[in-house]
Amino acid sequence: MAGDTHSPATLISTILRITERKIVPLTQEGVKAGSKLFGAAILTRSDLSPVTVATNDEKVSPLLHGEINCIQQFFIDTPADSRPATKDCIFFATHEPCSLCLSGITWAGFNEFYYLFTYEDSRDLFAIPYDIDILEEVFRVPGPSDTPKTLRERPLYNRKNKFFTAKSLADLLEEIGDQVERERLAAEIVRVKKLYNGLSETYQEGKKAGVETASAWK
Repeated sequence: MAGDTHSPATLISTILRITERKIVPLTQEGVKAGSKLFGAAILTRSDLSPVTVATNDEKVSPLLHGEINCIQQFFIDTPADSRPATKDCIFFATHEPCSLCLSGITWAGFNEFYYLFTYEDSRDLFAIPYDIDILEEVFRVPGPSDTPKTLRERPLYNRKNKFFTAKSLADLLEEIGDQVERERLAAEIVRVKKLYNGLSETYQEGKKAGVETASAWK
């Protein structure tokens, strides 16, 4: 994978810094308006500088998930003559992309992406189960010999395929050989993840208060 020119430690450190300094502040404003706490960033592959950073904007449209909003801004707001090719970029999603966003990332031509939280995290930590529900209910088709157990064990999508390679930051962490560095970055991942606790509380309070958004799935 072309992104391997950067070490796993460099990728993790940079992504966590961009999450804390750029994505989280945007998300704070978004959840106050009723949008979910999903965000994304597009980084240049050469030096990992952020080109576009965005968060969920379901207040406007149910399709403006963090990743889709980021892709839209990348193509619409960045002048074509200064916009890097998607093959020269790395995509980051704070939460593992749903089926809509997986397709958006693919159609846009990003061939490498990373994420911080898994589908299970979205469901269990943030009470947002729809990403995993849709993949299970719409796309996970049982084969003739499947049992409920084998169906549950089947991956929801191919994380490595002809279009892209996807890894969680936890996957990247396992690639770091130096134990001290691995433990340091593991602690950083935990610290940055905790920044989302308050964001989740704000979002859930908004749901209880009946804050209106365009999304059918709150």
